[in-house]
Amino acid sequence: MHWINWAIVIAYLVYVVVDGIRMSKDTDTLSGYFAANKSLSWWVVGLSVMATQLSAVTMIGTTGQGATDGLRFIQIYLGLPLAMVILGVTIVPMLHGSNVYTAYEYLERRFDAKTRSLTSLLFLLSRGMSCGTIIAAPAVVFSAIFGIPVSWSVALIGVPTVIYTMVGGVQAVAWTDVKQMVLIVVALVAIMVVLLVQMPVSPHEGLRIAGATGRLQAFDFSFDLNETYTFWSGVIGGTFLMLSYFGTDQSQVQRFLAAKSVDEAKSSLLMSAYWKIPLQALVLFVGVGVFVYYQFVRPPLLYNPAQEAAVMAERGDAYAALDERYGQAFTERETAAVAVADADDEAVAAAAMATFRAREADVQAIRAEARDLAGEVTGEPTGDVNYIIPRFVLTELPLGLAGLFIAGVMAAAMSSIAAELNSLATASVIDFYQRWWRREATDAHYLRISKGATAFWGVFACFVATYAATLGSLIEVVNQFGSFFYGSILGVFLLAMVPRARARGAFIGLIAGMGVVGFVAFRTEIAYLWQNVIGAVVVVGVGVALSGGARPEVEAA
Repeated sequence: MHWINWAIVIAYLVYVVVDGIRMSKDTDTLSGYFAANKSLSWWVVGLSVMATQLSAVTMIGTTGQGATDGLRFIQIYLGLPLAMVILGVTIVPMLHGSNVYTAYEYLERRFDAKTRSLTSLLFLLSRGMSCGTIIAAPAVVFSAIFGIPVSWSVALIGVPTVIYTMVGGVQAVAWTDVKQMVLIVVALVAIMVVLLVQMPVSPHEGLRIAGATGRLQAFDFSFDLNETYTFWSGVIGGTFLMLSYFGTDQSQVQRFLAAKSVDEAKSSLLMSAYWKIPLQALVLFVGVGVFVYYQFVRPPLLYNPAQEAAVMAERGDAYAALDERYGQAFTERETAAVAVADADDEAVAAAAMATFRAREADVQAIRAEARDLAGEVTGEPTGDVNYIIPRFVLTELPLGLAGLFIAGVMAAAMSSIAAELNSLATASVIDFYQRWWRREATDAHYLRISKGATAFWGVFACFVATYAATLGSLIEVVNQFGSFFYGSILGVFLLAMVPRARARGAFIGLIAGMGVVGFVAFRTEIAYLWQNVIGAVVVVGVGVALSGGARPEVEAA
């Protein structure tokens, strides 16, 4: 990468750390460090929440998902607006008015200490693994593209993030997220503009080509529990996923707990309800645009440059033969794409699309052979989804814009990592250290422990990152990790709103929910979005059944 691009990236990293620390106020108290003294405006909280969602996994994985699979992934967010409305009248006022630092503190007031601790532990496991996946996305891609060790890639992203998170707490995280959100959107829009300018066909013709391969099919109305992305899995399973993520996940709850009032907390969530789906559509359309662009500009046979170099070094003749076949197939597909773009008659267009789809299948078959060859040589899983956009950015974008995008990826990674490290430290200190080991101590003592916990979870996430990198599409991996835990956690909070629910039912119900979800995840083919529904339903069902006639162990707060 050109030194100007590197200068942009380094300048941004320095700015983030310095400005994040500068914006911190009153971080010498627990209330200031963990909840910003409830001083954040709704738009700051809202942008921080959205920036946390727009991780590097989104910038790399979701755009790659759009290039390889089209717009179907957007269905996962169909339940978001409904979830935000429900949260605004239920969990948000319940938690914001309870004067708690973590969502799980409320569960002890409503049920008992063991229910609080088990729920918080499940959060720590799910969010710790997800944090590792978020680090893995840019680290592995940077390692493959720039030829630097994965450990250096992790350090480049992780060290600055840990520094300003440890020093500034939630206030530094939130204000830094605002700036990173702006950079992320600017980077995405810049890529889309470049695509539209450099595309050899008009936007209308480009959409026709994308439609010929089904990449514009956003909705699937079939009711199939084994199909991951359908309208119904998005509306039903997605609603439960979003309810749990925004209403019970400490990385999100900590944002609206820092808002000035309940109304401002509600407004911050409504910002995501209005803007998340359009923003996610922009991300996917960037991927679709790159797919169309590569119909006319020959892309590499393998998008992962590290695997490409390894195959050429060890099996150069076989790879060269595949590349020659690939070149011929690409030329035929390009001709077919031009025919689709030029078709001005419905019958002619239908015939051209059929030919184009056949040529596209030929190209993908050769790509599959190349990935199999790379797998034999490297002994590692192969896939294009996480490398398509970075390869496009570094080879096709004008000087400076590549640096802007890489900085945007790092901004997305850092905003999500910072939020998660901060929430992991909060839950560790408040729900475990303070609750079980040191009930009385000064704020200065708890803050020292919190900074140590932040560093611990940073190291943990780095170890998870090395494993998550082998699991395929990283945007799917994040949601799979979350869906395994989220439904059951949501079920406990739903039980908290059921007057007759008691502590014994909540605790056993939570264990039962995780057990059933584990069976579904590892022994059936049911798509992961439905795990959110299954977990919540089982917890509530078992919890209510076991609460019948029982006396409350702890009075509701």
